[in-house]
Amino acid sequence: MDESIHLGRIAGVRIGANWSLLVVFWLIAWGLADTELPHAARGHSHLAYWAAGLAAAFLFYGCLLAHELAHAVVARRSGIEVEGIVLWLFGGVSRLKGEAAGPDTELRVAIVGPATSLVLAIAFFGLTRLVSVGGGASLVAAVFGWLGWINGLLAVFNLAPAFPLDGGRVLRSLLWRRSGDKARATATAATAGRMFGYLLIGFGLLELAAGAGVGGLWLVFLGWFLLAAAGAEAAASMLDSQLAGIRVREVMTPHPLVVPPSLSVERLLDDWVYPNRCSTFPLVNVDGSLAGLVTLSRVKRVRPDLRSSTPVSEIACPPGEVVTCLPSDDLASVVRRMNASLDQRAVVLDHGHVVGIVSPSDVARSIEHLGLARH
Repeated sequence: MDESIHLGRIAGVRIGANWSLLVVFWLIAWGLADTELPHAARGHSHLAYWAAGLAAAFLFYGCLLAHELAHAVVARRSGIEVEGIVLWLFGGVSRLKGEAAGPDTELRVAIVGPATSLVLAIAFFGLTRLVSVGGGASLVAAVFGWLGWINGLLAVFNLAPAFPLDGGRVLRSLLWRRSGDKARATATAATAGRMFGYLLIGFGLLELAAGAGVGGLWLVFLGWFLLAAAGAEAAASMLDSQLAGIRVREVMTPHPLVVPPSLSVERLLDDWVYPNRCSTFPLVNVDGSLAGLVTLSRVKRVRPDLRSSTPVSEIACPPGEVVTCLPSDDLASVVRRMNASLDQRAVVLDHGHVVGIVSPSDVARSIEHLGLARH
């Protein structure tokens, strides 16, 4: 899930949010202010319920962030590089640049999230008891009670043995430890994830048929998401196993054509694209440093009558967003980052200078060669 808004860093981990977060934030605040809180704590003003509902929604996403931060911190301490955390429609996701080296590491990273949510649930239930003494405090107690309940539900739901939920990763780690075969463990956990997704969709459709409305629709969407995510994670894990041990230098296209940032889109097409039949060009400053990356898909967005006056730097992927790597980097981890990027390319740097490019065709060719070698 892509980051739409950068929120800062916590413990060195980049925190961002996707615009879809606003949808659920509003639904949570509305549901609490309109139904849940008036039922749990009667006698308050409409404004008080809305203030409490907004505060509860804000604290809920703080709890989700704590859940994902726990994953990120343990992953980083286990030697897994963390790209960041993105909060979005279905909660949060920790974006890791690699996978666990062994089943025990996988288990630690997976279990710490639900454990954090469980601790938060207990803490909020304890706060509920402390402040549940009537008056204005009854509304605060209702907010804390809801936060305790929702964090407990989050912990239980995430422990469902359905990949890629935390429980699915726990299942994969146990199967991996028993069999020693990560690919088979992933396939089994992904199958469990798809079954769980179908189950949620089925329950959602039944609720819709019974007139449940939003609740049933939410289950359908959640089930659909799990189906897609389980398939994507299984495919990514299979790709990791295929590319295991391969270094970037073995598959990259070396010495790519580079262009200056001031070059016009028209000249790029006439002098570089058409004569060389290339589709990707790193932009390089005078000192040799990377200034961005331009692809044909970006060029196509420029109207023909504006190509002569538009420098490629205006349409290029900014240098800070370009996927970069070293020749010695593990190809599997680089491919994961490529697949999460808009351009799906990686620029290979050596001492800050461009020495190669990795494209999807380079990766596909590498897999074909591996297939030939194994037969």
